Amino acid sequence: MIALGLESATELVGAAVADAAGVRAAAWSRGRRRHVESLAPAIEQVLAQAAIPLSAVEVVVVDVGPGLFTGLRVGVATAQGLAQGLGIAVLPIGSLEVIAAAVFASGWPGAVLSVVDARRGEVFTAAYERAGALVRELVAPAVGSPAGLAAAAQAARAAGGTSEVLAAGDGVLRYADELRASGVVLAGSGFVAPSPAALVALGIEQLAAGAAPVAPAAVRPVYLRPPDVRINWALRQPAPARG
Repeated sequence: MIALGLESATELVGAAVADAAGVRAAAWSRGRRRHVESLAPAIEQVLAQAAIPLSAVEVVVVDVGPGLFTGLRVGVATAQGLAQGLGIAVLPIGSLEVIAAAVFASGWPGAVLSVVDARRGEVFTAAYERAGALVRELVAPAVGSPAGLAAAAQAARAAGGTSEVLAAGDGVLRYADELRASGVVLAGSGFVAPSPAALVALGIEQLAAGAAPVAPAAVRPVYLRPPDVRINWALRQPAPARG
């Protein structure tokens, strides 16, 4: 099985290609939300590095979020277009799970609390534990206030039956004080965003374990809250007149 992974949920944008032997090539760039401009060249680069023609790809693995609204739309639309054109299916995976998978691959033995900065004073969180070569969800993805990170850490401890919880994701950088107060271990800078290599490696593992990819049209981004443009529009509406 040759899988092409597309990562664009955060400001880290890129692609990776893998098979049962592991990740064959990966490329990414960061910053300035250049998802449209960055993703297609990354796909071309990794296929060329791995000497794999696009026609040989058998499944597309895509990060469906939560994350940046524009990034998710670009990633999902690209995955759908490629899969539709190739006549293959898509395996959607969440960004918070990808972050946790990378931490487990580094050897962390406890639970992982994935924390992504959702902007507007909010965070996306979820907790996971290792399940063999795979990742098992302990606490479902949610959006909330940084003030709730202590409760999220406690929920991870309770669900995982462990006192060892490591927080990873770019939310760790912004809300380090809140997380330290909750007693979790803070991951280093290598785990601030879901990477295309971690995404496609997790996809290969899930497929080997029996995960079923879906039709391109069935793939949907996971936003967990209304898009920022809708929030801005709502905030700018005048208050209703009182009769």
